[in-house]
Amino acid sequence: MRFGPVPLAQAEGALLAHSLSVGTLRLKKGHALNATDLMLLAQSGISEVIAARLEGDDVGEDAAAEALAQAFGGAHIRAANASTGRVNLHATRAGLFRAERLLVDHFNAIDPAITFACLPDQTPVQPGEMVATIKIIPLAVTGASLKLARSAIETRSMARVLPYKPVRAGLIATVLPQLKPSVMDKTRALLESRLAPSGSKLGEESRVAHETGAVGAEIVRMASKYDLIVIFGASAVTDPDDVVPAAIRAAGGSVERVGMPVDPGNLLVLGSVGEATVIGAPGCARSPKVNGFDWVLGRILTGQHPSSLDISRMGVGGLLTEIASRPQPRQSGRAREDARSGIAVGVVLLAAGQASRMGEAAGHKLLAEFEGEALVRRMARTALASKAAGTIVVTGHRGEDIAASLSGLEVELVPNPDFATGMASSLRRGLEALDETVAGALVLLGDMPAVQAGHLDALIDGFARSNGRAIVRACDGARRGNPVILPRAAFTEAMQLSGDVGARALIENGAWPVIDVEIGPAARLDVDTPEAVRLAGGVTELNAG
Repeated sequence: MRFGPVPLAQAEGALLAHSLSVGTLRLKKGHALNATDLMLLAQSGISEVIAARLEGDDVGEDAAAEALAQAFGGAHIRAANASTGRVNLHATRAGLFRAERLLVDHFNAIDPAITFACLPDQTPVQPGEMVATIKIIPLAVTGASLKLARSAIETRSMARVLPYKPVRAGLIATVLPQLKPSVMDKTRALLESRLAPSGSKLGEESRVAHETGAVGAEIVRMASKYDLIVIFGASAVTDPDDVVPAAIRAAGGSVERVGMPVDPGNLLVLGSVGEATVIGAPGCARSPKVNGFDWVLGRILTGQHPSSLDISRMGVGGLLTEIASRPQPRQSGRAREDARSGIAVGVVLLAAGQASRMGEAAGHKLLAEFEGEALVRRMARTALASKAAGTIVVTGHRGEDIAASLSGLEVELVPNPDFATGMASSLRRGLEALDETVAGALVLLGDMPAVQAGHLDALIDGFARSNGRAIVRACDGARRGNPVILPRAAFTEAMQLSGDVGARALIENGAWPVIDVEIGPAARLDVDTPEAVRLAGGVTELNAG
C-alpha cells in the first residue's frame, strides 16, 4: 500500500485518508474516490488528496476486518457491521467469555496493523453484549498478514463464548442458634438468582444441624438426584477437617480444594461425590456482591470442571470490586431511592455543544427562556421529575453559564473539555459518570423543550419490559427521534464513538434489539435556530436578557 499525497489525475480508486468536506460534497475517510468525486474536487480548486493506493494482495480495512470476524464462526460470537476498519463482536448466548491470553498475544504480534481487544477471560456475558473488537489500523493490510491472522483465529480457541448449561442443584444449609431463619431464606433466594441465567433450577433445600454426620448424610441423599450440591455452613470453614470438607469425605467423596486466592471468597470448599460437584460456599456468598463463589459457580455452569490448580491461578485479578455489568438484586444510593420502574436508568443530559446555528446575535440556545426559565434548566427539571435514578449534565461551551442556570437542582455536573470534538466525547463523559448500579442510560438532548417527564417514564417502562437489554428510542409515528435509552451492555461500544456521532450509530449497527416508544411530536422537536426557538414558544437568550 502506498500512502501520501496523490495528484487528482492519479487518484481514481484511491482510498481517502481523511474525511473531506468541500461545499456540499462530504467524503468519509476510507472512501474510494471515483471520477465524479475527482471532478467536483477539481472544480473546488483541489489539486491533490492524501490517500492510500492498494497494491498486490492488499485488502481494504473493512473487508479485512469482516474476514477476521467471520473466522469466529461457531464460537457463539456475532459480528456487527464493519466501519472504518472496526468490527465489534457480540455474544449470541449467555455464558462465560473465554480468551486465551497467549493466543491473543500471538494474534496481536502478527502485524501491528491488525489488532484484537477483548473482555477478561471468564467474564459472564449476556446475549448481545460486546465481548471484543477487531480494528485494522491503516486503510489496508497485506493479504499475507490477513491469512496468518485468520489462521490464528480458526485453528485455535483464541476467543469464544461458553454457553451456560442447565444443571439440577440442591442446597444444604446448616443450622446454629445464632443464624436467623430470615438470613437462610435470603441465601436461598440469592442462590436461585445466581442459577437463573443458566436456566438451572434449585430442586430443594435441606436444613440440618451443623455436624459432620448430618451434613454427610444429606450429601449422600442428594448426590443421586443432583448434578450440583451447594452447602452453606452456619459457621465459616477454618480447617480442611472442618464440618463441610469432613462431611464430603464422610459421604464417600473427595475434597479438591479448601480455600481460594480470591477476596471476597477465600473460604470456599470444592469437592465431589460420585458424579455430583459439591461446593462449600463462603459466607460472602450470602451477599449479592460478586465473590469467589461466582467465579467457581460460573465455570461449573458452563461445563468446566475447575481443579485445585485452576483455583490456585485465580489470584491475579482476585481482589474483587463490584462488577457493574452483572445484574444485581439490589441498588445503592440514589439509584435505590429513585428507580421506581424496577430497573434503574440514569439520565445523561447533553449540554456541552456550541450551538453554532444560533448565530452570535441570539446567544446560546440552552439559555433561551421558556416560560421564564432557561431551556437547560427546564430539561434538567424534566429529568428529575421522571422515574430516572439521577441526572448527569455534561457541560462544555459556556459551561459556567450553564452551571449557573442549574443552581439548586440535584444534578451532577460533568465538564467535557473536549466538547469541540463533537457529541461523542460528551456521551462518553456522561456514561463514565453514571452510578455503577444503573442498567441503562437515557440520553437526553438539551434542546428538546416539548419532552415531558411522562415521556421519559414511558421510555423507562419500555426499557424495563426488555429486562434492560434493548435500545429504546422515542418516535413520532413512523418517524424516529429522541431521547434514547442505551443498555449498559452497549456502554463500551458507545464510549468508542468519535466526532459528532450519537446513539444512532449504535442503533444502525444492529447489535441490539431496538424498541420504539411513541411520544408524539416531542420526539422530533428540537431548537437549533432562533426561529425554531420562537416557534416553540421560547425567547432567545439575548432578547430575554
